Amino acid sequence: MDSEARREVEALIPHRDPFLFVDRIVDRTEDAITTEWRVSEDLDAFRGHYPGRPVLPGVLCAEFCFQSAALLFSEPGADAPAGVPVLTKIEDARYKRMVKPGETLVARVTRTEQLGPARYMRADVRCEGELVLRIRFVVALAEVQEA
Repeated sequence: MDSEARREVEALIPHRDPFLFVDRIVDRTEDAITTEWRVSEDLDAFRGHYPGRPVLPGVLCAEFCFQSAALLFSEPGADAPAGVPVLTKIEDARYKRMVKPGETLVARVTRTEQLGPARYMRADVRCEGELVLRIRFVVALAEVQEA
């Protein structure tokens, strides 16, 4: 993993290990972002999903998309963001391929519509060119209280 690319991601969203799944931003425009995640062989989830035959839990693949959307709406260099994008709705999720330890996922996340604070998103996740997940979801900007 490229530590400079990871620091760029960490500067934009509040997620941290062990729950940060975006390793780097490949491309970013106003309405779309492409990100990568190399699924580590020692990811803790593999200890129980499934021992001896590890498969990435689908929910973590979806979370990779949600974190990518948060990156899309972050503002580089902003001193204090007005809030963080939080998941408000999952409209559709179709899983097409299992992901194994050591594989690299590429997500393409696109804003399809925006109504006030709600951002309607579409994402495709691929591994070695094969579709892994297609999902639609909604995120909204929300204030997060300090702990």
